[in-house]
Amino acid sequence: MAKRKIEVENFTSPGSVQSVDADKYEAMRAAYLKAVPPSEPGATPAEILSALKGDLPQDLFPGGATAGWWAKCVQLDLEAKGVIRRGDRSPVRLRKA
Repeated sequence: MAKRKIEVENFTSPGSVQSVDADKYEAMRAAYLKAVPPSEPGATPAEILSALKGDLPQDLFPGGATAGWWAKCVQLDLEAKGVIRRGDRSPVRLRKA
């Protein structure tokens, strides 16, 4: 049986669309949105990754395997879709839009 795919966008490469595993994307998206704060100052991508690891299903991310890549994939897609926003200063801090 073929794995379900979902198309994701990339905030840093407008117009770029990639197909990724839908089950992993959806699991990471749910955990990511739970970990992203709703207001300023937001959280760094590293803080978000640390916070979400406990919410990932072990069958998809055994021991947190590949979580960093998937977190970045979801981050860039959510930014491209306007679901989360970056703050104006460095370092990058994210919050819900």
